[in-house]
Parts: sequence; structure tokens; C-alpha cells
Amino acid sequence: MNHDLNPLSDFAVIEKLADFPGWKYENNKISKTFEFKTFDDGLSLVNELAPFCNKIDHHPDILIRYKKIEFSLTRFSVGFKVTERDFKVAQQIEELYRKYL
Repeated sequence: MNHDLNPLSDFAVIEKLADFPGWKYENNKISKTFEFKTFDDGLSLVNELAPFCNKIDHHPDILIRYKKIEFSLTRFSVGFKVTERDFKVAQQIEELYRKYL
């Protein structure tokens, strides 16, 4: 089994969130809403993120509200728990978002 798919304890998730400003943990998932200058910028980030998510086989729930996009991450295959892989996707989202600031 991949070690980055082991469920993290609530304490471990909260501790890791210290390195992810703006991300919140509730209902066994981590999430954050990002705001973009244009609708197209938000869609561009989602399209840039897709290959990474496909490569590591981990996909966020994505809610698009015009120029705001909310990403939510949890691992379905381990009982809807947060794993290290969720944080890998969150990190990739943060890195991609920097160019839209």
C-alpha cells in the first residue's frame, strides 16, 4: 500500500494545516476557496491541475462559483479520511495559484 494513502489523525491534519494558510479542516476533508481575476483564470488553473491529479490518481472535488473556486480533498478509498496525498494535491494547487496573483 502507498504510505501517502494512510489516513491521518485529526491531530496530524490540524498540525499540517499550519503550513497551508487559508485551508480548513471539517467533515473529514481539507478545503480552500481561491479567488481569480477572471473566470477563465480559474478554469485555466483547473486544467493545469488535471494532469497532476491524474498522474497521482487523486482528484479534488471542485466547486466553481464564477471567479471563486473551492477545492475539497479527502480520500474516498480509505473511508473519506485525509491523507498525505491530499496535502500533495493542496500543495500543487497552491503552487499553480501563485501565478494568478
